[in-house]
Amino acid sequence: MDSMEVNKGVAAILVAGIAFFITGTIGDQLVRNHRPEKTAIEIKGVEAPAGGGGAPAPAALPPIAPLLAKADPAQGEAITKKLCTSCHTFNEGGKAGVGPNLYNVVGAKHGHMEGFNYSKALQSKEGPWNFAELNEWLHQPSSYAPGTRMAFAGIKNDQQRADVIDYLRTLSPNPKPLPPVEAAAPAAAPAGQAPAGQAPAAGQKAAPAPAAQAPAAQSPAAQTPNAQAPAAVPTPAAQGTGATGGSEAVSPTTPAAQPPKQ
Repeated sequence: MDSMEVNKGVAAILVAGIAFFITGTIGDQLVRNHRPEKTAIEIKGVEAPAGGGGAPAPAALPPIAPLLAKADPAQGEAITKKLCTSCHTFNEGGKAGVGPNLYNVVGAKHGHMEGFNYSKALQSKEGPWNFAELNEWLHQPSSYAPGTRMAFAGIKNDQQRADVIDYLRTLSPNPKPLPPVEAAAPAAAPAGQAPAGQAPAAGQKAAPAPAAQAPAAQSPAAQTPNAQAPAAVPTPAAQGTGATGGSEAVSPTTPAAQPPKQ
């Protein structure tokens, strides 16, 4: 092939690259990406998230004690072999792999294995690996210790996570006791009333007993017939007597009042 043809091909590639670069630079200057201050579509009744639209806070995990009370270490061992043995060892005195050996980890400090290069995220954690700390760590390591090098999504099932923690607890010459399960708090009694089975405190009045409701006495209505007045007796006409022309008025006879009939 002629060297002139080669030079032409190389020159064409260089010119195309320069033209592409110049075109991109001009385009970036003409078209700028501006983030809108307000949303394009406003939905009524929905409030904008606080903090500029950040991710919502993760939901709190359920207490670990009730889950550990019904945990199955054998099931935890099976889950551990499936998810964890590619990076960790679990025997006493085992060597570190991608991650540290996890024998006797429950109750130990976060950087429990001597000589292992822990991330700064875990080195900054104070205190031991207790049950609550392990619960949060196994749920989502990146959330518990942001910046950790452990590339593990976590165990989202609460009971499976408790099974794994219970299995790790058994990997010790002196396994830690399980945490006690707290009893549910009794429901609060209404104000002014003592709980059932307890006497009212000193200075507190006892709740009044409900008043006995006696059925209302229903007395028969007094049936009193209307008093019937006797019919008026006509007055006889006055009769004149004697020569003197005097007249004597005869008073009408009024009958005695009769008692009403019952």
